[in-house]
Amino acid sequence: MDLEEIEEEEFGFSRNYFLAKELGSSKKKSARKLSEIDLVDEEELREVAANIEPKHEKEVNDLISSYKSLYSKWLLVLRSGFALLMYGFGSKKALIEDFATTSLTDYSVVVVNGYLQSVNLKQMVITLAELLWDQLKLRRKTTSGSLSKSQQPFNTRSMADLLAFLDRPDLEVEECFVCILVHNIDGPGLRDSDSQQCLASVAACSHVRMVASIDHVNAPLLWDKKMVHTLFDWYWCHVPTCAPYKVEATFFPFILAHGGTAQSVKTASIVLQSLTPNAQNVFKVLAEHQLAHPDEEGMPINNLYTTCRERFLVSSQVTLNSHLTEFKDHELIKTKRNSDGQDCLCISLTNEALQKLIAEIIS
Repeated sequence: MDLEEIEEEEFGFSRNYFLAKELGSSKKKSARKLSEIDLVDEEELREVAANIEPKHEKEVNDLISSYKSLYSKWLLVLRSGFALLMYGFGSKKALIEDFATTSLTDYSVVVVNGYLQSVNLKQMVITLAELLWDQLKLRRKTTSGSLSKSQQPFNTRSMADLLAFLDRPDLEVEECFVCILVHNIDGPGLRDSDSQQCLASVAACSHVRMVASIDHVNAPLLWDKKMVHTLFDWYWCHVPTCAPYKVEATFFPFILAHGGTAQSVKTASIVLQSLTPNAQNVFKVLAEHQLAHPDEEGMPINNLYTTCRERFLVSSQVTLNSHLTEFKDHELIKTKRNSDGQDCLCISLTNEALQKLIAEIIS
């Protein structure tokens, strides 16, 4: 093929390409919209997904057993000051919690569910500080030591003061640390830089040990070199479990599925079952008021406190606030300001869903 034939062939290809683009752009485009698609009800879709029969059970059980044989090694890694980062396909929630109940029995443990849409990191750090303080008091009693009696409440301290306490170099107590388990440290409520920086600062404290899991393929992009090697100081553990994401997926809507009332009730019930009976009863008081006064903007916080105090559900405003914090973290309630300027609470469920929740779950 000579040069002239090659040039003619290339010209023909270019002309046909642009002609095709021109004809393609002139065609009538589809007027169909996503809203017109007949979507499956979310509850129905979840029910079908839950009934999928597991496969290769023997192989999966053997895989989990092989990880359990590493528990002593993981504990040694934690004692050496590193943080454990679990990655691999499948939910690692059950594995991490089994490791904690089996090998971390000598230490206080705090669990953070990063798969929730929002997480209260300040409350997490306060809890860690309180547990460390209790652990120190117990250790000092057995060693005839003493601690300062003038202890400022941790819930009134700044984040900097709390981190300083968790990193105190003057605590001469051997192996005195608290553990924090973070399921899905790459979860939607923790992906912002401030949350990751806070978690990294906590992990870097000398009296804290962290065990975390990641599932998103781009999770390592959340951290810079300093966070990985100096603050978190990760020890990477490849632990594919092939386990379904049953709990984690509960808080995420299925793609191309309608959300239904039944699903809202199911999600709320899972959250409430993880709370104390008093917290459930406080939620019930708020729910009953919302159903009885559908035209109001919500229940004033002062009224809720008075009612709960009369029913002996809370002993102080601080106790009530801790329950409300849990509700807000799990996005069960919202705060609104009514026309009188009062802060009111309302539950983020329809009346139909709320009635089913009270009848089937709380009552």
